[in-house]
Amino acid sequence: MIRVLVVDDHPVVRHGLIAMLRWESDIEIVGQAADGAQAVELIADLTPDVVLLDLRMPKLNGVEVMRQIRPGYPSVRFLVLTTYDTDEYIGPALAAGAQGYLLKDAMPEDLAQSVRLIASGGAALEPGVAARMLERLQSGGEETLSNRERDVLRLLVEGASNKQIAARLQLSENTIKTHLSNIFGKLDVQSRAEAVAVALQRGLV
Repeated sequence: MIRVLVVDDHPVVRHGLIAMLRWESDIEIVGQAADGAQAVELIADLTPDVVLLDLRMPKLNGVEVMRQIRPGYPSVRFLVLTTYDTDEYIGPALAAGAQGYLLKDAMPEDLAQSVRLIASGGAALEPGVAARMLERLQSGGEETLSNRERDVLRLLVEGASNKQIAARLQLSENTIKTHLSNIFGKLDVQSRAEAVAVALQRGLV
């Protein structure tokens, strides 16, 4: 069972998300928060698997919530759900630790599938954001990466986990970890989320 915490300052949105996800047999809503400070308290208290997180909220915004939580609770994964699809919001959210970024007009089935993907160790990006990132990858800005590293990065952008990337490229998971380590080094980052964020901010993706 995937334990989910819903964080949004708008009651209608919050209750709507809860109502949609309660239909899913493998997802359990363990709590809800109306602002960033309450979110930090509940995450520490409940340790959910996935946090559905708004970006603009009272007291603490979504980025600040992730920055506070990640050092002490690395197993908690974040799916940002917002109305903003510009680099100004996407980059900082991914750099702060978000494993997913969806817009609030996403279909219920896409939301549920993104929760599952993130809970299983993958990443989930709003289709328009992913398409833009892939287009930039294909148009250049990747000269420092080898062909195989570009293959790995493209699959990373699509939200694939290490295991899924290994299967798609017919390589071992250890080899994928090595490629990711090389990518991280070339981008001067420490994590998957940072790699996506920095690549986006530099125009690499």
